[in-house]
Amino acid sequence: MKNMTLGILGGLGPMSGVLFCEMLIRHTAASADQEHLNFILSSRADTPDRTAFILGSSSEDPTPAMIAEVKKLSAAGADIIAIPCNTAHFFYESVRQASDVPIINIIRQTVELCRQTGTRRVGVFSTEGTARSGAYESVLREAGIEYIPCTLEEQKIINEVIYENIKKGAIPDTKDFLSAADALRKRGCQRIILGCTELSVFKEKTDLGEGFVDSLEVLALSAIRLCGKEPRGFSKELMNFIPRKEDVYVTE
Repeated sequence: MKNMTLGILGGLGPMSGVLFCEMLIRHTAASADQEHLNFILSSRADTPDRTAFILGSSSEDPTPAMIAEVKKLSAAGADIIAIPCNTAHFFYESVRQASDVPIINIIRQTVELCRQTGTRRVGVFSTEGTARSGAYESVLREAGIEYIPCTLEEQKIINEVIYENIKKGAIPDTKDFLSAADALRKRGCQRIILGCTELSVFKEKTDLGEGFVDSLEVLALSAIRLCGKEPRGFSKELMNFIPRKEDVYVTE
């Protein structure tokens, strides 16, 4: 098998794209530079805001910018592409259809991890754009997993963590965040998906405890395996995860 090159459509936001690159390096089983994964990062930070467009508060469609960067990545030699942003997957089908190479779907891979681990009731912490679009809810339903939604107040807390703290370079206070997580668990939620990669940045800097599924880690594990490399250092649960190739190599 030839050495594959991963294209990364980053900048959505910038810190989570860089963290994704760090995860790839940290978690690829390699003893020399030459054994690491080849990747190309495009950090297109000026891509129009995904949530603003989904919610109708902006008329700037991010799809053209995303498609342009995907085409640049494939022209530069990418064999497969990862987009370390959950909200951007609202535009996944349009971008995939315009792409010359496969694109890993972070939402479908994260839900597949939940399915493989027997998780039956799931909550999702995400941007309001992802929540309102029903992106996780529909895929969880397909997998036979019950989706437990956030209340308006819980979503407000998550919005604050993402937009008023992480995207501004600040570390949020964990109190309200963990209170929202406890409220979901009291309503029967077994696991909570960190369905915004900015929350993966939060998790990297703060001990959030158990019970969370980190979508950025799932994407990193999936990318490493789908590019023919061996992962290391993830949790036992993730190390046992087998990415679904049918969610990537779509040819219709």
